[in-house]
Amino acid sequence: MDPASQDINLNSPNKGLAVDQSENLADVPVEGAVGNSANPLPPGLTEEEAEELHNELTKVEEEINTLRQVLSAKERHATELKRKLGLSPLTELKQNISKSWQDVQTSNAYLSASATLDDIAQSEVYKKTQETLSQAGMKTSAALSTMSTAIGKRLGEMRNSPTFKSFEDKGKVVGTRGNEDTVSSPTESTPTQENPPF
Repeated sequence: MDPASQDINLNSPNKGLAVDQSENLADVPVEGAVGNSANPLPPGLTEEEAEELHNELTKVEEEINTLRQVLSAKERHATELKRKLGLSPLTELKQNISKSWQDVQTSNAYLSASATLDDIAQSEVYKKTQETLSQAGMKTSAALSTMSTAIGKRLGEMRNSPTFKSFEDKGKVVGTRGNEDTVSSPTESTPTQENPPF
């Protein structure tokens, strides 16, 4: 297939297919062409002015693409320099956070709020509230300690009770039997009344 006869319009349904050279393409309107009926000229604009504006637009778009390429190259160069200096994104983030925190601490709003909190901490109402909460905390701690001691004592009494001991003894018997091998010999005697099975 001759490359000159291929359709190179990327939006064409005939992309990559051979085009008949005998067709007259002069009657086919081109998209974006000046004076095209699909894209009429704005009122008060001549074809020459429109063509000049289109040329200027094309130049500006080319400049934008060039600037993007230059910016991309500069960013890659900056990244390479940072890598050589041992600056990682994490290091930069730490530096940014540190700088931001310093900015916050020196801001008027922070200084004003800090002064207000200092004033509150020095006020009589705050001191009384702090003292009351401190006393309540101590009383609560003492009450919990007393309750803990009482519960411990009561559990100790229960453990020494005959009912608990009988359960404990039965648990030891069952536990002892449960730890033995489960294979029984035919000569085993039947359990006596002292060791009743469960």
